[in-house]
Amino acid sequence: MDKAKELELKKIATEIRKSIIIQTASAGSGHPGGSLSGVEILTYLYFVEMNIDHKNPQDPNRDRFVLSKGHASPLLYAVLAERGFISKDELTGFRQIYSNLQGHPDMKKVPGVEMSTGSLGQGLSVANGMALAAKLDGKDYRVYVLLGDGEIQEGQIWEAAMTAAHYKLDNLTAFLDHNGLQIDGKITEVMSPEPVDEKFKAFGWHVIKIDGHDFNQIEKAVNEAKTIKGKPTIIIAETVKGKGVSFMENEVGWHGTAPNKEQAQKALEELQKQLEMLEVQG
Repeated sequence: MDKAKELELKKIATEIRKSIIIQTASAGSGHPGGSLSGVEILTYLYFVEMNIDHKNPQDPNRDRFVLSKGHASPLLYAVLAERGFISKDELTGFRQIYSNLQGHPDMKKVPGVEMSTGSLGQGLSVANGMALAAKLDGKDYRVYVLLGDGEIQEGQIWEAAMTAAHYKLDNLTAFLDHNGLQIDGKITEVMSPEPVDEKFKAFGWHVIKIDGHDFNQIEKAVNEAKTIKGKPTIIIAETVKGKGVSFMENEVGWHGTAPNKEQAQKALEELQKQLEMLEVQG
């Protein structure tokens, strides 16, 4: 990836982080920590990789994305707004009564949302169905899904992992947002899923491990996944919960707690400074 493109993506990612803070602070609720950790992954998919068109969100040949960790909806809404699927004016209505932007994404109300998610563990099964449908219909679109590392404690994930390998869904790429924390603490202390890489290998997947905040590593991994034949790929992305906001990083308390007015202001000031530093670079 050339430096100009990387810089552009970093600017977009910072704007998305600002949006996550604004949404959750406006609502007084939501999940900022796990939204902030997945920013670079969705930024890359939506602004570089995926074949999508906000003017034709139901194009049968479009790539699909499933946010399996549906509580990270502020991240998805921010990306959809930056990509033109929804208005940025809607974002401050997050989690308000009668708003389309509820705490978990609703595919019937929000253009660009491919699946209503929130019940953890189900998104990979849905993505399997989309990927299998592509093969049965002779379509060449690809399916992406974002999992949470606390989420993979769910048994359905492993049934879905078996299914994806059984049907050789090489058009399916899963990302694991591996920030190591869940609502009650460290995943290794609550119910350890480790070693995640060896488990997915044993279930017949191609496994790639990357820094989930590095656009170059994300790009290399996505391109590698497209070369793999006969098996699905999981990209285990090492991330930082609350990434980008100093007092939120690696703090489990920000899993499902919104910033108050003062905290939001401090977070937005930090992110604005980061954006200004990026602007200086080009």
